Amino acid sequence: MLTIATADWQTWLALFFYPLVRILAWLSVDPLLGNRVVPTPYRVSLAVVLAVAVVPTLPPQAPVPLVSGEGMLMLLQQMAVGIALGFSVRIVFATIELAGQFLGLQMGLSFATLFDPINGAQTPVVSQFLIVTSVLILFAFNGHHLIIMALWDSFHIAPISGDPISTKGFMILVQSAGAIFVSGLHLALPVAAALLVANLTIGMMTRASPQLNIFAIGFPISLGAGFLVLYLSLAYLPAFLERFFLRAIGMGGAAVQGFVP
Repeated sequence: MLTIATADWQTWLALFFYPLVRILAWLSVDPLLGNRVVPTPYRVSLAVVLAVAVVPTLPPQAPVPLVSGEGMLMLLQQMAVGIALGFSVRIVFATIELAGQFLGLQMGLSFATLFDPINGAQTPVVSQFLIVTSVLILFAFNGHHLIIMALWDSFHIAPISGDPISTKGFMILVQSAGAIFVSGLHLALPVAAALLVANLTIGMMTRASPQLNIFAIGFPISLGAGFLVLYLSLAYLPAFLERFFLRAIGMGGAAVQGFVP
């Protein structure tokens, strides 16, 4: 009769549990596959399926009991690596949201807000439109596959071990977070430039003819010009989003590499 000792069960559970913790930490931050709109049981089920697929491909690791000081340290390390990977993808959506907020303010639509399930707060409708469009574009060019591949690579770049991790990975994330403002400005620049020209034109018209009601003609012109240029700019959004998304994936890999002492 085949018997399995309790120590063997604990060893097998530990080999499966540590990768699962990293995947769960990643899903808790990642806005694409770990979106808050998806119910929690489905996200946990996705994490378990990914863990079952990933664990057999991992390099051998020394079994560390879960209920131990070293085991708790390893859990914290896996959470840090998973959060770093998810945060690198969240930067992409934060950039798009920043661009949408800037455009909404320039177009006069900052007061029109909707509930954003990704961030759990009210965001302008322009931000919501850009975020939903970006999600569809990312799924169109298999961005979710790239994220899963980056997650799988993280187990080989930073294997599960009891060695303490370095804080260099967090510094890489902090330094790269400045790309939010630069890329968000680049994304909003065409519409912002068109609105600037429209506002200057309205100002010159008002100066030449003071009897014109600037509030009656200014808002429709700004809104129409903003929507027109935004529509024309959408043709360049996929190429921009692909480059920025691949850059974010590379930043996540660099952050994971920075955790290795």
